[in-house]
Amino acid sequence: MTKEDIQQILLRGESITLECKLARNALPKSVWETYSAFANTIGGTILLGIEEHKTEKDPVKKFTITGVDNAPKIVKDFWNTINSNKVSENILSDHDVQVVNMDGKTIICITIPQADWHVKPIYLNENILKNSFKRNHEGDYHCTEKEVKTMIRDANEDGNDGTLLKGFTMDDIDLSTLHSYRNFFSIVNQGHPWNDVEDKAFLMNLGGYIRDRKKETEGLTVAGLMMFGKGLPIRERFGNFRMDYLDMSNLVNGERYKDRLTYDGRWENNFYQFFRIVIPKLTFDMPRPFHLDGIQRIDDTIQIQAVREAFINAIIHCDLFCSAGILRIEKHDDRLCLRNPGILLLPINQVYAGGSSKARNPRIQTMLRMIGYGENVGSGFPKIVNAWEQAGWGAPILDNKLELNEVELTLFVPFNTKTKQKTKQKTKQKTKQKTKQKTEEIILQLIRETPTISRAELSKTIGKSRSTIYNYISKFKNIGVIKRIGGDKGGYWEVKE
Repeated sequence: MTKEDIQQILLRGESITLECKLARNALPKSVWETYSAFANTIGGTILLGIEEHKTEKDPVKKFTITGVDNAPKIVKDFWNTINSNKVSENILSDHDVQVVNMDGKTIICITIPQADWHVKPIYLNENILKNSFKRNHEGDYHCTEKEVKTMIRDANEDGNDGTLLKGFTMDDIDLSTLHSYRNFFSIVNQGHPWNDVEDKAFLMNLGGYIRDRKKETEGLTVAGLMMFGKGLPIRERFGNFRMDYLDMSNLVNGERYKDRLTYDGRWENNFYQFFRIVIPKLTFDMPRPFHLDGIQRIDDTIQIQAVREAFINAIIHCDLFCSAGILRIEKHDDRLCLRNPGILLLPINQVYAGGSSKARNPRIQTMLRMIGYGENVGSGFPKIVNAWEQAGWGAPILDNKLELNEVELTLFVPFNTKTKQKTKQKTKQKTKQKTKQKTEEIILQLIRETPTISRAELSKTIGKSRSTIYNYISKFKNIGVIKRIGGDKGGYWEVKE
């Protein structure tokens, strides 16, 4: 971090990822609330030795560089405190705390990353319920009890869907759903020993039914009920959660939607039924290049496989316990939108890069993988990005909506019903333009999420060549959309909205 870096950061003003504190003679007590808030949200930077004038509108005059009087002592106090029981976890390394000289005045810069899911929440004074903080655009705030419990659930190595549901038994299973799954399972896994066991034993093997030997109780797990349960018991236990599919493509005369699948009493609203009913609706008119394997036409393209993968991701990352959640799948003329309750457990650039994964519902993930749905750990989202890159349909956009506690994935698709209305030349031009626009959007999104991201990392993350990334970066710089603060090593990007 250099003087110029700090000046550029200050021009943007305090935000969800920046906090300035006066700290002339000592370490401010409020620094720990901000440490907790940044760690529990998406990370951020604390600048000590800067006074903010909150009523000032001119960004140049909004901050005064006051400096700190005894930087070595303040830094020492910071490290002594962060390694004490003041905070629940020290997630910083030595290079995360820097001392910077600005015109003879000393500034302390503390960079705080987003905490790993298994150590959240980061809390203060050994009081997890009262002293956990998060960050929004208005600053630090005390987490509600629900927010704390959500982070505790998400920190569970075993996931959220293995809980024994007291009072829910095999009578709450929709046998037609379970037997449909078992038939598919037997085809995919011929000769498997589970094919010959009775239904309860089969569910136990999958993690959908358990026995608690200590308490001498048994019953369905969250995974068993949500995958194969009857609609009424599911709504009884998870009345806060629902599934909804809307086809809003080719609307005419003020129509709101062409087709909808929601709770209407005509189907058992479990995950397996929802997935099997909706997937054909999403993919039946997707472009399918003509391809033969011998005399058989192959219609299962990598793009259709990627849509299935995206759907599965939405299911296995659902937070079923949040106060109000909707697994919502929408089909539009030019895109698919998949939303699930619960924010990302990993930083967004890590999701794009692949190689690691954390599912809230790992047993449901296993159930789907056992019948051939779902990729290996950490490879699902890169597969989606690669499939869209090969088709030239524009980069998928993954949006971590913190304020809504949900994740939205947008997949741009030139559906046949639309492309047939245009000539091949117009379709080619339109698709090329969309691809360019969406690639630009995803590059800017990644830079916003990770200002220190390199061109090489951008290239690897979205599957574009380095020369292509260089051209986009040059264009953004020329038109003033982004600016490089600092050198290639140790610098970062600034996005001007």
